[in-house]
Amino acid sequence: QALLVESGGGSVQPGGSLRLSCAASGRALDAYLVAWFRQTPGQEREFIAARSGGSTYYANRAKGRFAISRDNVKNMVYLQMNDLTPEDTAVYFCAARSNRIVVSALRQPDVYDFWGQGTRVTVSS
Repeated sequence: QALLVESGGGSVQPGGSLRLSCAASGRALDAYLVAWFRQTPGQEREFIAARSGGSTYYANRAKGRFAISRDNVKNMVYLQMNDLTPEDTAVYFCAARSNRIVVSALRQPDVYDFWGQGTRVTVSS
């Protein structure tokens, strides 16, 4: 089992930045597919970004503003979020999958084996 714990959420004004962190324990994540999703009340979890090996994948609304990265030594995954807007307000989740998967499926939350508890991000003036 891999335990994922997110941190770094908080309140920020529009145009601001946050860096979310996901600490993993129990398994080394360097061979895993890792991803970030977000969720607002009453909505499905929404794909934001994923990283598999050296390849990164982004939702259209995240491209150019968000960046997913990983530190295999620290067993951490990060999501740098810039130019935040109120529409980015959500609970953000880190996820991981141990087996390879086709690129077309990595945006689906159901394919991930492990999830964190989420960290809340609020963007408002």
